[in-house]
Amino acid sequence: MKVAVAGCCHGALDKMYETLELLQRRHNVRPDLLLCCGDFQAVRNEADLRCMAVPAKYRHMQTFYRYYSGEKKAPVLTVFIGGNHEASNHLQELPYGGWVAPNIYYLGYAGVVRFRGVRIGGISGIFKSHDYRKGHFECPPYNQQTIRSAYHVRNIEVFKLKQLKRPIDIFMSHDWPRSIYHYGNKKQLLKMKSFFRQEVESNTLGSPAASELLQHLKPTYWFSAHLHVKFAAFMQHETDSKDELPKATKFLALDKCLPHRDFLQIIDVEHDPNAGDSLEYDAEWIAVLKATNSLVNVTQSSWNMPEENGLHAKWDYSVTEEAIKEVLEELNNDLKIPCNFTLTAACYDPSKPQKNMEPVHTINPQTTEFCAQFGLTDINDRIQQAKEEGSGRGECEEEEEEEMDSTGSAEEHSEYSTDNSGLSSFNPDEIMLDEEGGDEDLSTCSVDPSPDHPPEFSTSFSDIRIMPDSMAVSSDDAMDSNNEELEKSGGSKQVEEKSSTERSLKRIGGDENGNSGVKKIKRRNQAIYAAEDEDK
Repeated sequence: MKVAVAGCCHGALDKMYETLELLQRRHNVRPDLLLCCGDFQAVRNEADLRCMAVPAKYRHMQTFYRYYSGEKKAPVLTVFIGGNHEASNHLQELPYGGWVAPNIYYLGYAGVVRFRGVRIGGISGIFKSHDYRKGHFECPPYNQQTIRSAYHVRNIEVFKLKQLKRPIDIFMSHDWPRSIYHYGNKKQLLKMKSFFRQEVESNTLGSPAASELLQHLKPTYWFSAHLHVKFAAFMQHETDSKDELPKATKFLALDKCLPHRDFLQIIDVEHDPNAGDSLEYDAEWIAVLKATNSLVNVTQSSWNMPEENGLHAKWDYSVTEEAIKEVLEELNNDLKIPCNFTLTAACYDPSKPQKNMEPVHTINPQTTEFCAQFGLTDINDRIQQAKEEGSGRGECEEEEEEEMDSTGSAEEHSEYSTDNSGLSSFNPDEIMLDEEGGDEDLSTCSVDPSPDHPPEFSTSFSDIRIMPDSMAVSSDDAMDSNNEELEKSGGSKQVEEKSSTERSLKRIGGDENGNSGVKKIKRRNQAIYAAEDEDK
């Protein structure tokens, strides 16, 4: 089947779907599935904008609300993970995943689903060591700390994913796995993004948690976004035993959704022709959720996952075939995810803007139903109980803000020595979202563009690349000839009218080095960016 993969969407759903429809009209290529690697921005209304960690001048309504309200419907099944620029209050309603709109599914903090027999996993957010060992304690209304920590990856999600034994076909993360740049054309990457050099050379760029998952899961494909640059790599994994067949992962990072940026990729993935067209639960993942349910934590206290160190009676939470069979029996062998999307917040109305709308902590019926079906803890219900009990744990009230100022960003002991998983401190592309005023008033928002004033860009077919069936990426820069072949086969030739899936579309715009004319970061912005806005 054909799978379209998108980088940072930033709420531009109309742009993304129009590009896919243009692909079908011109070349008769229709993807069966669309995957988005974070910064999806499922913003429903003005309150959601306040829960998105970007300066006020970048809080724009964009077009997701049209799909949430039912005015439009996604023309292709869309599955996405969260990034670091999201309506965190909305996504927090669905910690185990769920529908944010008809035909648009969020994988949750971490999740695994199946589509046509293809196993798809993902983890939302970005890595920061000082929040990694905390529970999911945040809830709206957020303060300056929790609006950021809400999207930080937690160790429990990584631990759950590491319990999986069955093969994963596709995995998504927002930030890159650390060290992946050593398995692709590193010279070309640094030619396009010279400001990554220090972190690449010190091997501190990317997420160590994602790297750990990459080595454990060894998926066939791994897709990421976040750094706003296209990059391909090929990682050959070491085998655990002599009898194990060699495994390799094809890694691809996508650019952001902007005109003339290479933000979409089409790949062919082997699937089960006898499988249905519905999105399905993954039985092993459900069994893992049940097995690890006792580990759920909604406090901001740091804690470690069980490990074989003599301190824990149990450290292996992987599941047996019997446990998986029990899940199948519970579902009567029907793994289809119910289409139970419901509105949980008022939808933005361009004719009646409500700039003073306040975010509220909501318990989503989808999550309630899911937890009841499988006997799981409803994280938001647990947080709500903690608030009502006034225990001080999982507290979200404003009087806690001062305490959070002094402790919420404190560096905790971590098994990882650094947390430079996000962007380089001097990434001009990302600074377009986050420059100047990262700590502006959270109550300020903009609802432009309205339906009557759409964004000033039109669909360009240069935004799509069609990936060949195989990728050959050298593991070191010494083999630049192979990397040049990859560049030629992976995306530099223009698609001919016969629409072969082994051809790609020529990118237009940008200079000969692959730069896209992004403005240079000013020195004063560098200081602000480095000092005040570490998450961006």
